[in-house]
Amino acid sequence: MLKLRVITALLLAPFVILGILKLTNPIFSGVLLLVILLCGNEWGRLAGLRGFTERVFYLLSMAGLMAGLWLNSPDPVLNLAVLAIAGVWIGMTAALFAWGQKPLQQVSDQPVVALFGLMLLPFAWFSISRLHASVDIGPQLTLALMVLIWLADSAAYFGGKRFGRNKLSPVLSPNKTWEGFFSAMLSALLWVIAVKQIIAVPVGYVSLLAIALFVASVSVAGDLFESMVKRRAGEKDSGRLLPGHGGVWDRIDSLVSAAPVFLALMILLGGFDG
Repeated sequence: MLKLRVITALLLAPFVILGILKLTNPIFSGVLLLVILLCGNEWGRLAGLRGFTERVFYLLSMAGLMAGLWLNSPDPVLNLAVLAIAGVWIGMTAALFAWGQKPLQQVSDQPVVALFGLMLLPFAWFSISRLHASVDIGPQLTLALMVLIWLADSAAYFGGKRFGRNKLSPVLSPNKTWEGFFSAMLSALLWVIAVKQIIAVPVGYVSLLAIALFVASVSVAGDLFESMVKRRAGEKDSGRLLPGHGGVWDRIDSLVSAAPVFLALMILLGGFDG
């Protein structure tokens, strides 16, 4: 499974990197919209939307919300909306980390999860699209965010495998450990050092480190949230589109949670001019 996962990641990575760095923002945003809709389809299915008609209506609603965000992207009020969504993810991070031993009830219908999808997925798309469109270093910042998530995910996996003893969330994700989590935090520190050498990020080391640690933590929560939804739906993976990874949501769960937090912190700390 790990070998297949690595092969899939290596095949996809060049396309993702080239797409971020070379595509114009409208084309990049359009491709990303399709990816988010694929994720939304899996999200809706796990939330209990099994029928074709209700799934189509769900995806059309999501696409409409993203179109509205695109048309109103210059409105400064949307900065407040991004901050609010980031606050939701930070609150969910605290709640998921504190879950403890509370058992999960398996249910086929999760209407709150479906509503969360209509709120969280469009703003994940909007945050990434807007970050990519920002002046001068937008594509580089977008790629830096992706690299931070990849590093944190890999460090958590391998650090947990090598040193893992204490379970982070035994009910939601039994394989995750605190040792893996702290490995992810260490990778965030290394990311800060590298990014400051490569990109002219308009924030200092301390601010960038705070951003990296928050984003890496929330990215773990995005994975935990998806695990919770899958376990309540009685599913192992969100889909079967990507060999070794499962579905699209399995691959971008951390990005969905981390992107609004990254953009919100860049706005708050004065490092975003988009």
